[in-house]
Amino acid sequence: MHKIIGVCLLSLVLLLTACGSDLSQLSGTEEEPSVSVEEIPDEPDRQEIEEQLKASSAQDIEAVFANNFYLLDVVSGEDAQANVYATRQFTREQLVSLISSIKEPDEKSEVKDGEQILIYPDYFVTFKPSEEDQDVLLIEVASDQFVRSNYSPNHLNGFFTFLLLNRMLGTSNWEKSRMDQCRNGACYGGYRTSDRGGLNTKRGMSSYRGGGASAGK
Repeated sequence: MHKIIGVCLLSLVLLLTACGSDLSQLSGTEEEPSVSVEEIPDEPDRQEIEEQLKASSAQDIEAVFANNFYLLDVVSGEDAQANVYATRQFTREQLVSLISSIKEPDEKSEVKDGEQILIYPDYFVTFKPSEEDQDVLLIEVASDQFVRSNYSPNHLNGFFTFLLLNRMLGTSNWEKSRMDQCRNGACYGGYRTSDRGGLNTKRGMSSYRGGGASAGK
């Protein structure tokens, strides 16, 4: 009798443990893997990267970064995603100047709190130092759809006027409709390694270069 009770109790404990694990995953409490700029692998020297970037002038802007920089993270938002690259070889000023000379952007923002944005056909590219390590430059390449469906209008209005944003995003009242949506929940205000800007992320699958736009999808 004691043996039977013991077996029943053990089975019950195992069942509850398994259920608890499933409930944890369903409720979204499972922790995501951490993302740290400390994981950036050794890079070629800056001159070599510059030469490769110049040779990439015929590629679209996503491919330019995908083929030359480490894919740190992939941010999954509503309807789309943004790829975040990282480098220790360039400052914001250096890379923005170089990229702008290789592929001229449609629009170029002023610098605000160390952050700057270039707008290309179909993409918004944000350059900012990592809050984790100021010697690391983060480059977020976000599709128009990602920006349209996820970004906070107030964040982007610090760089561009609403009139310009509406024109670049192909809508006459993007900021108004987006602000209404933001009242019901958090809106994305740019990437941070500490909390990924408040959106879900998937780690990039490439060990270094060439992972690009398809990595993590």
